Amino acid sequence: MADRTASFRYGVIGTGMMGIEHIENVNHIPGAAVTAYADPHPDSRAAAHTLTDGAVGFEDYRDLLESGLVDAVVIATPNFTHVDVLEAAMETDVHILVEKPLCITVEDCRRVIEWSKSRTAVTWVGMEYRYMPPVDRLIREVRDGTVGELRMVAIREHRFPFLRKVGDWNRFNRNSGGTMVEKCCHFFDLMNEIIDGSPTRLVASGGQDVNHLDELYDGEQPDVLDNAYVIVEYDSGVRAMLDLCMFAEATKNQEEVVAVGASGKIEAFLPEKVVRIGRRGTHFVGDVEEYRADDARITYEGHHHGSSQLEHLDFIHTCRSGATPEVTLEDGLLAVAMGLAAQTSIARGTWVDLSEILGS
Repeated sequence: MADRTASFRYGVIGTGMMGIEHIENVNHIPGAAVTAYADPHPDSRAAAHTLTDGAVGFEDYRDLLESGLVDAVVIATPNFTHVDVLEAAMETDVHILVEKPLCITVEDCRRVIEWSKSRTAVTWVGMEYRYMPPVDRLIREVRDGTVGELRMVAIREHRFPFLRKVGDWNRFNRNSGGTMVEKCCHFFDLMNEIIDGSPTRLVASGGQDVNHLDELYDGEQPDVLDNAYVIVEYDSGVRAMLDLCMFAEATKNQEEVVAVGASGKIEAFLPEKVVRIGRRGTHFVGDVEEYRADDARITYEGHHHGSSQLEHLDFIHTCRSGATPEVTLEDGLLAVAMGLAAQTSIARGTWVDLSEILGS
């Protein structure tokens, strides 16, 4: 519940599913509390009220920003609204954690970056997948040279369909940016975090083959993709691949991340929370090192294996110390651009250069 005397005061803008997830995480961080929240929908405000004893609720996020009740805000509104909420938030001196994707167009992402140049407060893009303990272990092992010279990265997410959101906004590309932006910006960000280099071009194949085909909203059928393969090439010579299927909930692991280099292979699995390391010359098929990947700081698992809590801990530390955010606006822009490039590639059936999407 909210502690009005907490030393780090959060406001949550947008208290639908992800906003509530953030509130739950903050409630498990000593010295932090949600002291205000805003949402235009009464049911969403009521949900926040039950979890934030003493917090002040607002219908309009601008009233929250002007209230003086918060040190930082979490922006968890629908994707297409991020740019407008960010514009208002950046006129204040509060710290900002904006949920992925940063925005749904490159142009809007660039506008946000430009606005940020006049601020000293932190602006952080929510990419909690980096903080999932098995993924974090994989990233550190790659950087420590465990696989030698990295050559390939593969990410698989086989999961359930998109959940219902308020107003069903996530059923349409025009609101979400498309599945490759809404869902997969996480994975493009992971590729960029793991790989030393910049993405240059990609090719994708995907479709809407199973999910939402029998749904209608004001007579309109959803147009979001439910499966895709994406191959990304980097200027360092590394290749990455994404395998997404959103009608594959009948599976043992929802996410699998693999990094392979000249000296070995690392695999991270979720929700198993297992990391496997195979070293060439030492191990062979079926014979690898296996580790359980946990983090003692996690006191609330939530929907993301404790990664959201770890992200908030780093966010708070960054706000207090003045350090550079772990996930920058530029990181958010690049992940969005890669998602838009993948959507474009699927529509065209061709490779797409990132320079075309980024306009550089």
